[in-house]
Amino acid sequence: MEELYEYSNNLLAQTDDKHYRFLMGKINWDQQMLGIKGPRGSGKTTLMLQYLKFELAQPEKMLYMTADHYWFYTHNLVETADTFYKNGGRYLFIDEVHKYPRWSRELKNIYDGYPNLKVVFSASSVLDIYRGEADLSRRVISYNLPGLSFREYLLFHEVTDELPALSLKELLENPVSSTQLFLDAIGHPLPLFKKYLKSGYLPIAIHKREEEIPIILNQVINTIIEGDLAFLEGYDSGTAFKLKKLLGVIAESVPFKPNISALARKLNLGREMIYSWFTLLQKAQLLNLLTVEGKGVSLLQKPDKVYLENPNLAYALKSSPDIGNLRETFMMNQLNNVGLEIRLPKSGDFYLPEFDLYIEVGGKNKTATQVKDNENFMVAKDDIEIGGGKTIPLWLFGMLY
Repeated sequence: MEELYEYSNNLLAQTDDKHYRFLMGKINWDQQMLGIKGPRGSGKTTLMLQYLKFELAQPEKMLYMTADHYWFYTHNLVETADTFYKNGGRYLFIDEVHKYPRWSRELKNIYDGYPNLKVVFSASSVLDIYRGEADLSRRVISYNLPGLSFREYLLFHEVTDELPALSLKELLENPVSSTQLFLDAIGHPLPLFKKYLKSGYLPIAIHKREEEIPIILNQVINTIIEGDLAFLEGYDSGTAFKLKKLLGVIAESVPFKPNISALARKLNLGREMIYSWFTLLQKAQLLNLLTVEGKGVSLLQKPDKVYLENPNLAYALKSSPDIGNLRETFMMNQLNNVGLEIRLPKSGDFYLPEFDLYIEVGGKNKTATQVKDNENFMVAKDDIEIGGGKTIPLWLFGMLY
């Protein structure tokens, strides 16, 4: 296994602890087996390597490997885990496990056969960890690592040394004091917020030149559709092309209320296929889907509104995206990333059942006309530093994680 140890040691040697993603402190690393999912470029590999090197720091007992390493051309996961364990290994980290064909069955065998071996694996956001060919539902705790929040973006770009995350409850109860706390730390947020909307969501794009970022984002999109989705769903190149075409059609007009029949005709597909592709693109974290308040959610169901998953994708897929669309996309993304249930209300842009809250999103001149008839509402305005009353600056929603 010298090849695996050399590969692991080389990557660990290049890993620094300059910045940690928010998930580092939220994961229960004591679990026997846990999975980390998330979009490509969100920092899953770095998170795993940082934990091994700086938090665990037991070189003789730990090993990082990736499931597409050439080692697995002639070896399997169970055999590798067995050899590692018998030589004193106790912490096995497996990156991109979805690229290994029998991942769920062999992870189950490792879990059952080596109770003192802790296993951490990462996977594409598309992978349904609990629906593989072996039952992992009672064995694996799964975590999701989204792209950077605006708060993390500021930390990673060293605008400030420390910024605590803000809960939505705190934000709603004390919007002015919450705003001032961050203004004291970062100064004027609006120019930085515009940069974040354009290129700040994925850590993979940090410190890249501005002209390189759309190329990087398009490479991420292609890898997800032509690589992850094709591998996991058995697609051929023709299907991958149609999926990208669907994404391109959506990008031209998001957020929009889809006409499934028109899309089906345009792509020469059945309605059911369009429904399933919407769901797949949502799992791949390329889209966010919204359904009407009070309506159930099912797989083969028309979404009532469709968004790109994050604003950066809009710039990657369209040269001059609409600013109103970017604002709504940002709000949907940040609320979704903190695990809130979001519905499409009859009036306003978003409804949060947990808070019984209606949200309207817009520029600095946006009024509350569309939501004022609701008892509990607020207006999220772009291009303002500080709000008051029922008005909250849009950028402040980027401090939720």
